[in-house]
Amino acid sequence: MKNINGDYLKTNIRFLRHELGLSQQNLAKEVDVTRQTINALENGKYNPSLLLAYKITKILKCEYIEDVFLIKNEDD
Repeated sequence: MKNINGDYLKTNIRFLRHELGLSQQNLAKEVDVTRQTINALENGKYNPSLLLAYKITKILKCEYIEDVFLIKNEDD
């Protein structure tokens, strides 16, 4: 999902989730969202709230939100 400056959010959720052996459904349950929300995040179709990004970061055992969510520009 791009903003007017061409920035978009890329995530490492799928990779990190697989590393921990978590399904989309398991992660969704842990952070209290639907599996479809996790799918949309992984596919760049949804930007999470700061609270949701923080919860996902902690469940995926990362120290920093930037380990999971990266702001990219279409020129990158």
